[in-house]
Amino acid sequence: MSCFQVRTDLALEARESIGEAEEEIRGVSVEEIYDEKNEIRVTRVVIDTKNGAKAMGKPIGVYTTLEAPRMVEPDENYHQEISSALAKELKDIMPEAEKEKSVLIVGLGNRDVTADALGPNVADNLFITRHVVMEYGKAAYNKAKMHMVSSIIPGVMAKTGMESAEIIKGVIDQTKPDLVIVVDALAARSTKRLNRTIQITNTGIHPGSGVGNHRNALTEESLQVPVIAIGVPTVVDAATIVNDAVSGEIELNLAELNNMYVTSKDVDYQIKQISHVICDAINEALEL
Repeated sequence: MSCFQVRTDLALEARESIGEAEEEIRGVSVEEIYDEKNEIRVTRVVIDTKNGAKAMGKPIGVYTTLEAPRMVEPDENYHQEISSALAKELKDIMPEAEKEKSVLIVGLGNRDVTADALGPNVADNLFITRHVVMEYGKAAYNKAKMHMVSSIIPGVMAKTGMESAEIIKGVIDQTKPDLVIVVDALAARSTKRLNRTIQITNTGIHPGSGVGNHRNALTEESLQVPVIAIGVPTVVDAATIVNDAVSGEIELNLAELNNMYVTSKDVDYQIKQISHVICDAINEALEL
């Protein structure tokens, strides 16, 4: 299994996979906060040098991971606690969060594939204001200060014949947002983080990278607009599960498992729950 590579989109897992032998990585800092009452753990990984980025296999930037073991349980009060914690982290990572801006929210993914439908589900329930503010002004909401929020669900190439990045760039050219927030499903290496972890990063995202289906990047460099990515691991590489199960005790050929991904049996219900948590967090974070 020496050639086996664990696939994960989470910076926290990338840091863990390096091992305890290299506890201190130059250019990488880790800060952890645990809310014992609500069982919410927030871990902030900051990569600020090229050497740190190379060691982690991630771009330079900030990666905030929120872990809540009971995220998928049917408890609305607990979901609100998670949303509020996520909103705080989102505000912390947003550039000039208190300044009025135009925000474009992108729901990436395939609505017809449940484990990949997180982005579209989040976009469906957002508080969209751009059209009303442009038509009637902020007085329509009885507010003197507010963000203009718009959203788009670009779909997938198999249906549109276009890269998500091409569609999003066209929308950006026309609407001129000050900030883009992208929501997408991710892949994890640990089943315990499946649908229980939310990652926020200011480095953007590579759609499809979690399942090895690399598409054009959605980053500040490619879009010429600051990009914040919000992602939840909804699948785990099947080869990773087998590798963890045998713990290196026997040799297996994992090549044929590399294109197989596993999700939970009640993923449809879980995606619905998590999408509301993220939607509420975005709405709260964009309140001025």
